[in-house]
Amino acid sequence: MISIPMLVIASFVFQPSTDNWQHLKETVLPDYLGNSALLALGVAIGALLIGVSTAWLTAMCRFPGRKLFSWMLLLPLAMPAYIIAYTYTGMFDFAGPVQTGLRELTGWGYGDYWFPEIRSLGGAIVMLSLVLYPYVYLLARAAFLEQSVSVLEVSRTLGCGSWCSFFRIALPLARPAIVAGLSLALMETLADYGTVSYFGLGVFTTGIFRTWFGMGDSVAAAKLASLLLAFVLALIVLERSSRRRARYHHSASKYARLPEYRLTGAKAVLAFLLCFLPLLLGFGLPAGQLAAWALDTWEEMLDASFITLTMNSLLLAFAASILALILALFLAYGKRILKSRSVAAAIRIASTGYAIPGTVIAVGIIIPFAWLDNSIDSFMREHFDLPTGLLLSGTLFALLFAYTVRFLAVSLQTVESGLGKIRPSMDDAARSLGCRPREILFRIHLPLMRASVLTAVLIVFVDVMKELPATLILRPFNFNTLAVRAFELASDERLADSSTAALMIVAAGLLPVILLSRSIAHSRTH
Repeated sequence: MISIPMLVIASFVFQPSTDNWQHLKETVLPDYLGNSALLALGVAIGALLIGVSTAWLTAMCRFPGRKLFSWMLLLPLAMPAYIIAYTYTGMFDFAGPVQTGLRELTGWGYGDYWFPEIRSLGGAIVMLSLVLYPYVYLLARAAFLEQSVSVLEVSRTLGCGSWCSFFRIALPLARPAIVAGLSLALMETLADYGTVSYFGLGVFTTGIFRTWFGMGDSVAAAKLASLLLAFVLALIVLERSSRRRARYHHSASKYARLPEYRLTGAKAVLAFLLCFLPLLLGFGLPAGQLAAWALDTWEEMLDASFITLTMNSLLLAFAASILALILALFLAYGKRILKSRSVAAAIRIASTGYAIPGTVIAVGIIIPFAWLDNSIDSFMREHFDLPTGLLLSGTLFALLFAYTVRFLAVSLQTVESGLGKIRPSMDDAARSLGCRPREILFRIHLPLMRASVLTAVLIVFVDVMKELPATLILRPFNFNTLAVRAFELASDERLADSSTAALMIVAAGLLPVILLSRSIAHSRTH
């Protein structure tokens, strides 16, 4: 059932082409392909440069502020890409305070000077790189912390300095983790709708929306979604093949304290700036601008409708996180007690939803749900003269199903990690005392993995709070969330008015980010 949206989209590859599809192929499809590829390439370069460099500095070097940076560099994860795009546009656009102040200071007018265009492909690459580099940072830092000391010591005895050890030893050893983090960042890039739509870029996600709502052609929209799905699946295959070919093992069974490179003088200042600038640009400046706007507009924006929006978002996120947790427990525990390849394969298929953009999932849900609704309505009208209307599509059920498909993998991975820390001998001991599998799960496993369960709930909760494209397509009429409201206000150029909703979304993302930062801070035992 979880794979239904992906199967529906994939099936449209074999559907006959429509006139609209031929028109798209001849006019805008090359732009969608080119812009999506350039966007992914640019974000890949940006996320790698920021994520790997800061991970190495905070893991292996000693300089002022390193302990703070080790967890604060994850804060941009709490900032959705479309929100940072709104704030930077408001600050650096022609009518923004930066260019206005520059004109007042110099006396220049329109056309007298050059300023980087925020609403451009380059601007989107910068915005997405600033909020997605933590995926690379998180996994790269964990990989650096877990590397064998003996290997690094041997490299030193062979005459390698710090740079030589990094490029020839540490970086190749961490390559599988870096590729995994990069693939997550690229999947989020291809899934983004808010940023590219606000900047007016022609990529796959915006093309799907325009084709569906502008042309009213579900077949052409589904074909575009199938091409985007092929892009994402290629990334998944690349990431998994990279891990399959790489086999790096520790040469010692015990950990020792990692050798640290003490940085002083100009090197320490440079290391501080390399860590401080991504944090400032990816979280500090946007959060500060949002807070300033919110202080100016809160009297108008904090009304009964805002409370309704907040409750809608919180209840949806809570329901989706609990549903994803229940399914994750069912799947992960089933995999633990049923040792079969078919079960493992089914769970792997169910966990690929996180890699699929929300736009694709929404299209893959609304097509079969609308067909089922129409079939039920026709049957009831014909036999009982009773119209049923929309039972599934355009309801909260469809929205929750989309969230479950999209974010089940996040919950499943966290629960599997918690279960993996419980020795199988505890299951055997419980069975010898007469406990059934269900009793083992509730009486033994759940109490032991409370932290993993809480983490799974929190991460899915925040992901649902930030999700925009699936919510835009599948939400019921007259039903809004904070993400949708922030997007609508920003699209109407009411950037300051969108700040309260955006700030609430960012605040909800801080707790899971802090939990993640604590976990990587204690990821190595000495």
